[in-house]
Amino acid sequence: MIRRNFLGLMATAGTAAALSTPARAAVEININKGNVQPLPIAITDFLSNNDLGPQISQVIAADLQRSGLFAPINKQAFIEKISDPNAQPRFDDWKAINAQALLVGRVSREGDGRLRAEFRLWDTYAGAQMTGQQFFTQPENWRRLAHIIADAIYERVTGEKGYFDTRVVFVSESGPKTQRVRQLAIMDQDGFNVRMLTNGKDLVLTPRFSPNRQEVTYMSFEGGQPRVYLLQLETGQREVVGNFPGMTFAPRFSPDGQRVIMSLQQDGNANIYTMDLRSRTTTRITSTAAIDTSPSYSPDGRRICFESDRGGRQQIYVMGADGSGQQRISFGDGSYSTPVWSPRGDLIAFTKQSAGKFAIGVMKPDGSGERILTSGFHNEGPTWAPNGRVIMFFRQNAGASGPQLYSIDLTGYNEQAIKTPAFGSDPAWSPLLE
Repeated sequence: MIRRNFLGLMATAGTAAALSTPARAAVEININKGNVQPLPIAITDFLSNNDLGPQISQVIAADLQRSGLFAPINKQAFIEKISDPNAQPRFDDWKAINAQALLVGRVSREGDGRLRAEFRLWDTYAGAQMTGQQFFTQPENWRRLAHIIADAIYERVTGEKGYFDTRVVFVSESGPKTQRVRQLAIMDQDGFNVRMLTNGKDLVLTPRFSPNRQEVTYMSFEGGQPRVYLLQLETGQREVVGNFPGMTFAPRFSPDGQRVIMSLQQDGNANIYTMDLRSRTTTRITSTAAIDTSPSYSPDGRRICFESDRGGRQQIYVMGADGSGQQRISFGDGSYSTPVWSPRGDLIAFTKQSAGKFAIGVMKPDGSGERILTSGFHNEGPTWAPNGRVIMFFRQNAGASGPQLYSIDLTGYNEQAIKTPAFGSDPAWSPLLE
């Protein structure tokens, strides 16, 4: 558990006053302003006696650059060569290359084999340290360590929690279209460390992370019957949530992780049910002759958004957690589906089909402020980063053999492809790891 096991860096003798005072700096990013100009930052190779230091620096730089909020400066432009990360840098050398922030660090091995990493983030124009920390962990955790450092930098500069120390569960698709193999898979948010969770013998759909445990829920057609499963990621233990008559769709956890909400199809229509995971009792919360599906809780657990065709085509509705006060909130052209409430509670992401295209967009919980972030031949399945600032989804371009994962931030300007070994669909973002 390396996120919990860190200490502030100690200043070296003789320079304590200079090194230990955090900067009240101009180096800040207001991410509420819309399209933000990326912050120029110099990220030096962490000092080490092997390749691990530069590799950690590379992962940090990739995380920050992918956020769209930071612009790492080419190392060939660096004037000063850092030889001691505890010494005050020559700020004029960094200002000369327009580095508004400077990251330095060191990686070493402890006597017990653990990895020790320390870093300092400097405001070059204020000439002061912004933050500094050190971490201890096992060597095999070095990539995660880099993500945690990137999160610390992101939070210090933006004032918002980062999202780099997270994982994504998704459906990995391989093989020809007529014999497509779909496996449940998990990876780091940057596409590395992909691991298969199922063997591909049975169709899997709509995986979702628990908000507070290393557990996912998903649909599987094992034995030819659609069932909802719970899978413990650490142990691999799996269990059926319940055997329901008819089809089961789009299971998702409640914010406290104690319930699963889903859509059950019976007699030609589908309604929304919740199941208490402790007592295994189910409660029906919608009752219509339409298809109600894709439910998603608000982060406080008091409301639910879902899609329904009760008005003739798919639209987004909001209701109380007990099914009360059902009201439609989407009124634009086309149809709306796969609504997902932001972890911040301020927005609902959705898929919109209109004019022959599929778009990913957001709107406020009352339906106002609709914005399309990206549009194309086929985009679907939005999922939120835990800080509510970035959305991942899957896309299949015209003529492509299969779908691919993408991310985009709320400005709509920073779209990134997430490379996976095979095709990828149905992503679901984890909370920050503990």
